[in-house]
Amino acid sequence: MLSQYSDFLFKSVFSLCTIVMLCAASLPIFQRRDNTGRLSMCSKLCYAIGGAPYQITGSALGFFLQIYLLDVAQLDPLHASIILFVGRAWDAVTDPTVGFLVSRSRWTRCGRMMPWILISTPFAVLTYFLIWYVPPVEQGKVLWYLVFYCLFQSLQTCFHVPYSALTMFISMDQKERDSATAYRMTVEVLGTVVGTAIQGQIVGGAIAPCLPGDLDVLDNGNSTLLGSDFNITHISLDETKQAYLIASAVICTMYVLCAAVLFLGVREQEANFSTFSQPTEPMSFFEGMRMVMGYGPYVKLVMGFLFTSLAFMLLEGNFALFITYTLGFRNDFQNILLVIMLSGTLSIPFWQWFLIRFGKKTAVYIGITWAVPFMILIVCIESSLIVAYVVSVAAGVSVAAAFLLPWSMLPDVVDDFKVKNPDSSGHEAIFYSFYVFFTKFASGISLGISTLSLDFAGYVTRGCSQPDAVNLTLKVLVSPAPVVLIFLGLFIFKTYPIDEERRQGNRKLLQEMRESDQDSETESTELGSAV
Repeated sequence: MLSQYSDFLFKSVFSLCTIVMLCAASLPIFQRRDNTGRLSMCSKLCYAIGGAPYQITGSALGFFLQIYLLDVAQLDPLHASIILFVGRAWDAVTDPTVGFLVSRSRWTRCGRMMPWILISTPFAVLTYFLIWYVPPVEQGKVLWYLVFYCLFQSLQTCFHVPYSALTMFISMDQKERDSATAYRMTVEVLGTVVGTAIQGQIVGGAIAPCLPGDLDVLDNGNSTLLGSDFNITHISLDETKQAYLIASAVICTMYVLCAAVLFLGVREQEANFSTFSQPTEPMSFFEGMRMVMGYGPYVKLVMGFLFTSLAFMLLEGNFALFITYTLGFRNDFQNILLVIMLSGTLSIPFWQWFLIRFGKKTAVYIGITWAVPFMILIVCIESSLIVAYVVSVAAGVSVAAAFLLPWSMLPDVVDDFKVKNPDSSGHEAIFYSFYVFFTKFASGISLGISTLSLDFAGYVTRGCSQPDAVNLTLKVLVSPAPVVLIFLGLFIFKTYPIDEERRQGNRKLLQEMRESDQDSETESTELGSAV
């Protein structure tokens, strides 16, 4: 079995290294911009690859950390819920803090965002690997996972917030930013496929053994399996722990390689930075928070996607347990998760075409609600593997929309703010970081509440089956609760004021502002030369 893991590891790393080397080799050949000022395909691709680490690690943690803490690290559900909630809440708090610090960063030879990405990468990789290591002590397990989970989330924030804000610095053209965002979302959804595939296929070959409940209670009150069954279980659990470490090593390698492609293949546009993004005066953290939270279109966009993101996070965090225990497909859950991500990856180009053809608000209504009937179907019919795969394909289509649309619409809000506040600039990172703050805080709430709910329902760690109360709780967490949250988010989003007409108007106004600034700079240069 270990030879299979090693073979999968070698093939995965070799394939990714080949792709990265081809991209790196192409950098001197393709210009980052063509003669018309448009971004080259190579630049967009390198920018998009930079988003993969966040999604690769996020999908692995989102789908597998809960079941890992419960069935491999063997923590009780209460402690697991504390780790998941505190870790995500801490992660949420660090986002606006890092966004504030990034907005006050000075321009360097590498840009303003790139130093953050470059310095945080090695430390993030180390802490991620240690999350998937089971320490040999029982007393300090909870503290171990809490510390390294929080550290990793903080370091990843130092990568992801500058990367998200980088969208505003690779081009000033809305179409180019939307195109680069589509590239990014395609690669990010592909990153979730890669993360789910690596974690699922490696770990799926060494699933943590379940306890059938036939236990012999010893005189001291401790329970153990009789005879040789205990040794078999013990060996198999060690193999599962090793499989998680191998999977994390592959993901860490990919993290570093993708960060290298981003650093080598994308350059922040210093001209754009100096023209539009230099802050007019220093702004305190609380002033920045009041600024973004006082801007109506931003608040409505963030609150709308907050509820829809919470819905999909509930589904993501509990779907592996739902498939394993409620549906009874213990040996198929990693393949079902992979189908969701593959469906999402293939759907990204369709949603990019759809939002261009019919508008972004229409894409939100159609894309987010697409999965609702299938969420209801999966809990209403008798357990069926075929139906599970059909629902997975449909859910992937909505997941693609949920990935693409927020990041495609945030630049529109920033542009709208620039039009309304032409004298206030340099706050892109604050807008992006507060959005990430709310989504991560929602993720922490969803993971904490769902794991705590399982504890109250009587979840049996490493059990081959669960009580009826646990199965009912899992059904609620993957269907009724997400459906309600989706409709709440869409109701709020109905008040979002930036439609296609307003977006195109902002685009024209910003173009006029850029041309006016360029004319002013030209006149100043000519006047200086004359003097």
